[in-house]
Amino acid sequence: MSASGLARRAGLDPTTFNKSKRVTREGKLRWPSTESISKVLQATGASLGELVSYISEGAGGGVYRNIPVVGFAQAGTEGYFDDAGYPTGAGWDEIPFPEVGDPHAYALEISGDSMEPVYRDGDIIIVCPHANIRRGDRVVLKTHEGEVMTKLLRRRTAHKYELKSFNPEHDDRTLSVDEVDWIARVIWASQ
Repeated sequence: MSASGLARRAGLDPTTFNKSKRVTREGKLRWPSTESISKVLQATGASLGELVSYISEGAGGGVYRNIPVVGFAQAGTEGYFDDAGYPTGAGWDEIPFPEVGDPHAYALEISGDSMEPVYRDGDIIIVCPHANIRRGDRVVLKTHEGEVMTKLLRRRTAHKYELKSFNPEHDDRTLSVDEVDWIARVIWASQ
């Protein structure tokens, strides 16, 4: 999301994070208040640790690494993930992305309109298999039958996952834990 979109989502003035507001007329750096940061964390559901991982160091930016990326439609075909849900095999491309602290993080490029209005054709989502999953998170999961899907986790119990579809034209799903090969959290999207 854009800087102004993030500010609006957090209930702040849309210009709060503009580059022009980062330096005073005297040339001193201006930092967001702890209240603004708190509102952003609450609006995004991110932890303070996740925020810190995106902070730049110096003029050249923060720590970046290349992470694997593949089209979402391809992700369901055999050979793209190992048994733990980590990217494997050939066919993956790479994109630079800030370090997220998960060596198995990967990106999926959305194709089609099955996840609208949340994700559109061409959007890229970053998935972290090691991130903790909580109710309300956007997740990617793969069933034992090879179906890969992105949904909103409504509820997780010892026996099942209750999932909400983003697109109202698609049914919500309830899967038993035995049906799910792996599940991972979406931590970022290029909307």
